[in-house]
Amino acid sequence: MTNENISAPPAWMAALEYRAVAERAQMSAMLPALRRLPKGDGHPVLIFPGFTTGDRSTQPLRRLLRDLDYRTYGWGLGVNVGPTRRILDGIFDRLEKAHDRQGERVSVIGWSLGGIYARELARARPDLVRQVITLGSPIQMIENDTSSASRIWDSLRRYHAPGFRSPEREADRPLLAVPATSIYTRTDGVVNWKACLIRKSDRTENIRVFGSHCGLGFNTAAIYAIADRLAQPQDQWRHFSAPWYLRSAFPCAQDLDRSKLPHAVTT
Repeated sequence: MTNENISAPPAWMAALEYRAVAERAQMSAMLPALRRLPKGDGHPVLIFPGFTTGDRSTQPLRRLLRDLDYRTYGWGLGVNVGPTRRILDGIFDRLEKAHDRQGERVSVIGWSLGGIYARELARARPDLVRQVITLGSPIQMIENDTSSASRIWDSLRRYHAPGFRSPEREADRPLLAVPATSIYTRTDGVVNWKACLIRKSDRTENIRVFGSHCGLGFNTAAIYAIADRLAQPQDQWRHFSAPWYLRSAFPCAQDLDRSKLPHAVTT
């Protein structure tokens, strides 16, 4: 990060995003083991894709979570081109429909930009959301910060609803009223990994894994953490703790240092 803005990862790190192909292959190879993860209680799980992707990118994760007895929902809004009015209205509609089918609160998982949508849903409708899990979501970014996708974002900006981006960094906004987990990688080639960190509290946490940004939805360590978070009984949320035999897959996560965020407001 610079003194003024959150900046995109270096070009050499962006070039390493091809690792996502290997992460997808590893997920396929590990499916027999992944299907032995703790079964869920059948509650609904809504999954949002990242910027410029759609439901096809989250299909492997949704299929696996269905095998673990969750009722999973894609977002059904085509390609995620950013916060257009149609998309912003659509995510609220999807949340309400996922909730209304069984009357249960919904766990919302968002990959990259999808995680920013997920947090805004939880902020607006905590009565419908059980928890939020984000994958490489740059929740601390505000206007004039950059990522490796900034050129594409800027080319689509004219379609975006005004006022979507808060003038405040997430660190300076109130905590969500529901549990929140941020899964990130320090070798993220799309967004600055520090922008993915959230303030740790009794209902928030950061979980670090090894991998790429574009592979987080296939990353086996991330999937383990997701399944572990979803399997917790409602209203009995606890911080993630990897079993001893998997601790090498979860390096020590860094917590948000607000003093190091550009233009952070300290109190």
